[in-house]
Amino acid sequence: MKKLTLENKLQAAKALLEDIKSLHTPGETVRIMEVCGTHTVAIFREGIRQMLPEGIELISGPGCPVCVTDQSYMDKALAYAAQEDVIIATFGDMLKVPGTDGNLWEAKSEGAQIHIIYSPMEIVALGRQHPDKKIVFLAIGFETTVAVIAATVKMVAQAGLDNVFFLVSHKLVPPALRALLDRKERQLDGFLLPGHVSVIIGEEPYRFLAEEYGIPSCIAGFDGLEILAAVRDILWQRKSGTYYVGNQYKSVVASTGNPVAIQLMKELYEPADDVWRGMGVIPKSGLRLTGEYARFDAERMLPLGDMGEATPPKGCQCDKVLQGLIRPDECALFGKECTADHPVGACMVSVEGSCAAWYKYRRTSGGQLWED
Repeated sequence: MKKLTLENKLQAAKALLEDIKSLHTPGETVRIMEVCGTHTVAIFREGIRQMLPEGIELISGPGCPVCVTDQSYMDKALAYAAQEDVIIATFGDMLKVPGTDGNLWEAKSEGAQIHIIYSPMEIVALGRQHPDKKIVFLAIGFETTVAVIAATVKMVAQAGLDNVFFLVSHKLVPPALRALLDRKERQLDGFLLPGHVSVIIGEEPYRFLAEEYGIPSCIAGFDGLEILAAVRDILWQRKSGTYYVGNQYKSVVASTGNPVAIQLMKELYEPADDVWRGMGVIPKSGLRLTGEYARFDAERMLPLGDMGEATPPKGCQCDKVLQGLIRPDECALFGKECTADHPVGACMVSVEGSCAAWYKYRRTSGGQLWED
């Protein structure tokens, strides 16, 4: 495919914006939720909010895997980190996610054995290097990362390691969308569906949005033109009353997804209820290791007992931000007690978090309304 020049892109964007304007009724409010933290960042970076007609609102949802990891999970991670014979293996963006009493960064500074990794595969070598330790890997993430972690579990099994365990809290996107639509505060008119997740699961798992709820949706990549095309598609569905799962990322997203990754997930995991930060328990929205691989499940093999109740940071409104009920700047802590350098809530920790994106891009992309 011939690469578009800057002039071509500007012409294409102008045409898309004209279409969007023609499909939008002046004075009507249309709230479209982007269900991907990378989309949130791309929308700011491209200045898309500034381009859209007044009344079309892009709302950030529960699309950041670090952000939706519940506080109770972090409390378990901290409890394992406190044990002398345990090494926690984790991605770096988990270090500052708040638990009830502190975070992993603070635990590390106090002597806890916490090893930062860049690929799940590294834990195989870590297990071999420390046969006298229990390696607990913080296995979080959406469908995008499940297949890679599943492959790692198989490698651990093939290597005969009995000291490596996985604290699993994988999240499945479709059940979360259903939960958002079933709530009393439902204020959504469409979904900009995640690109990375859809590469794995395809279009099929989203069919219920159109068939059961009459909600337009469209998968998009991360280029500004693809996002604008997806917004146009959603507005066209609303205007025509014809609902389906649109796909503006067909170069990499097949209708049925990635069959190899899907089969790997089915082989190692089974659906399970899971807790989402701010959204509570969502039925069958998570996964847990099953069959012969259940022996690598940290919670089953290294039980912690009663953990008590997880208490969210005082004043933090990540729960409402993740559900699209408020903008980040509507939280009283935003930009004051809660900043990128000193995050109070999980939404300010990860680069894909809604609060982190609003804080970083400020007024330059039309998203920042708070006073410095």
